[in-house]
Amino acid sequence: MVSRPPPPGRDAFRIWRTFATRWRDNDAYGHVNNSVYYEWFDSAVNAWLVERGLLDIAAGDPIALVVETRCTYAAPLAFPQPVEVGLALAEIGRSSVRYRLGVFAEGAERAAAHGEFVHVLVDRASRTPVDIPANWRSALESIALS
Repeated sequence: MVSRPPPPGRDAFRIWRTFATRWRDNDAYGHVNNSVYYEWFDSAVNAWLVERGLLDIAAGDPIALVVETRCTYAAPLAFPQPVEVGLALAEIGRSSVRYRLGVFAEGAERAAAHGEFVHVLVDRASRTPVDIPANWRSALESIALS
């Protein structure tokens, strides 16, 4: 078996959002199903973009489309446990953004799961990639790890 490095700690993230687990999040094995982690990733990233005034879901241009996600699981979580999702910028390109995310049991020092989420900014009408606008780039760089 290949050994993995320990999951990241809280210092690997810049922005935090708390989510309540729901009864329906648990699967037949008694822990939060893997698909729910992707919902938390999506919600954490997009809520931050909306709060910063970058993403207007209904009418904004550009829009951000998810093109890649991944998640590594380290410890189980279960209802009714609150979770804290950490967010940081991992990499920024011409039209793409790679976010780093970590899901923590409330107050835990190490992530129960961690992964990445990639957006490509596209023109709303044509769905073709566009350069990341300066205001987006500035906000995203503010959550980069030094």
